[in-house]
Amino acid sequence: MRSALTEISPRLVQILEKEGFTPATLQEYLGPAAYSSIARGEPASILYTLRNREAEPLAILIRAFLVHTEVARQQLDSVLTPQIVETLLTLGMAQEKNSLVTIGFDIRSTLIDGRLIWIFSDMDASMVANHIPGKDHVLGIGAASLSLISATPRTPVHALLDLGSGSGIQALGQAPHAHTIIATDIHDRALDFAEANSAANKVPLEIRSGSWFDPVAGEKFDRIVANPPFVVGPPEIGHVYRDSGLDLDGATEYVVRKGIDHLKEQGCLHALGSWAYREEESVPARVASWIPETGVSAWFIQRDTVDSIDYVNTWLRDESIDPRSNEGAQRTQHWLQHFEHAQVTAIGFGFVAVKRIDDHLPSEVVFEHVSHPIDSYVGDEIQEHFVRMEWLRNKDAEAILDAQYYLRPGVAKEDISTTDIQAGMGFASTVLRLTRTDGLRFSHEMDQHIAAIIAGLHPAGLSLREVAELYAFSNGLEEDSLYTELIQPIVALIQHGIILPADITTGW
Repeated sequence: MRSALTEISPRLVQILEKEGFTPATLQEYLGPAAYSSIARGEPASILYTLRNREAEPLAILIRAFLVHTEVARQQLDSVLTPQIVETLLTLGMAQEKNSLVTIGFDIRSTLIDGRLIWIFSDMDASMVANHIPGKDHVLGIGAASLSLISATPRTPVHALLDLGSGSGIQALGQAPHAHTIIATDIHDRALDFAEANSAANKVPLEIRSGSWFDPVAGEKFDRIVANPPFVVGPPEIGHVYRDSGLDLDGATEYVVRKGIDHLKEQGCLHALGSWAYREEESVPARVASWIPETGVSAWFIQRDTVDSIDYVNTWLRDESIDPRSNEGAQRTQHWLQHFEHAQVTAIGFGFVAVKRIDDHLPSEVVFEHVSHPIDSYVGDEIQEHFVRMEWLRNKDAEAILDAQYYLRPGVAKEDISTTDIQAGMGFASTVLRLTRTDGLRFSHEMDQHIAAIIAGLHPAGLSLREVAELYAFSNGLEEDSLYTELIQPIVALIQHGIILPADITTGW
């Protein structure tokens, strides 16, 4: 056992659950308005809501663990037991002065695939004024970690690696889907929290300490999840959880390059990543250079880009540094100078999914910008992408024409018309578009011919070639020319799952 926190975490979670310290009960207890104050970091609003209920057990827990205000030792003992409070004081995770106790760490819970997951971590700055997380800060439940959980498949695997696990949220999120889970981190305090969270959630994890892939040298996995310290900046470490010490986007590159070596064939790496936009350099070509020439299928899904100035100021605020302060000004100048020297103009970030395929096959890299709203869970979409790519990998143009297809349920057809200026009256069709209403919600514009042919597809019906042949005959078109024009848009529609080959949808 790494820490006494591991010993008390299961009992502490039992108490929190019993008293209702869960998202659903907190919302009911505080009311929607005060509950919304949690996300906005407004402790006074919450305390005001509790003003006539301060002695109630749940109110005591909210004041102690959510707002981090002082709570009478006697009150805390009555809810948590004196033993737990004394252990927290001994560990330095709580402070006592004049019989008033202040809790110095966070406990949060979140629903993942219908399961309530509890996470112990360092206290963030959301509720405590002038609190600046230290260099060795251990993150809890954040937007980045939840987004990676949403982009990781939940199909069963045997061996899973959570690389740079931090407090262990990725490992815990994947727990029902993996036979064995190894969680690694270079940061011992993070592993202390991961072990405590493992115990609190009754999920067995194998905890290993070390840098990057060193703790799993020579081992291969069916699935690797990684939320690495991907902040793009100078090769320095200001905060362990976000700074890798590698220059610019070196952390993402390292995880991708080395992660491939630790994947079994058909194994997948799922990570968050960032990449630098540099003058006279293509970002798709940049990330493609991280992939070996053979044996890999990779998908980079860029969710957003920001200019270098916005990026620097955002991350300064993340560590509670005011860009207007002297320190903020110095850090801004240093960071932007580094970007200027490296010719960095912007930074992109998003999801990275990498699958190990047959080493004799040429690698394939897809880089896409998906900035529009997507489903809250896209892990199945990412897994299906590799199924679609494998099908395309094994088909030439003739085989694509001879296949039968399934128009995905939920695809919307948009036929947009605008004022017909030429006629001087009425409307004229301007754009015809097919859009998915699930997953990554891809959208494709097309002409009337392709849309009509797609409408004639059925998984148990005619092949694409046969449908196109009938359409060409009835509309006076030349068949071979139509076949040639069809291939590229049909491949794109398959890649994005708008139409699906019938032979991969059997049993769906």
